Amino acid sequence: MDNEQEYRRARHAVRSIRGFYIHLVVFVLVMAYLFIINVMTGSGWWVQWPFFGWGLAVVIHGATVFGLGGWLGPDWEDRKIKEIMDKRKQP
Repeated sequence: MDNEQEYRRARHAVRSIRGFYIHLVVFVLVMAYLFIINVMTGSGWWVQWPFFGWGLAVVIHGATVFGLGGWLGPDWEDRKIKEIMDKRKQP
């Protein structure tokens, strides 16, 4: 693998991590805002529903960026391309 390809992969990884951090910060800020609204309105508790729904999305996003990168990341694409090319070479 040449330096340019390594650089592109590193840049992609950094952008993915930055995207996750932005997602996490927006989640925390919006959930804090919704919590305050829920407390101030005095109605029944409803803030947990967007928290759990969106929270699940944040967890999945984090697992994709940090936990599943080797399973379904750029290396997976290279392995899959090689596998498909090898199958086509076979008679």
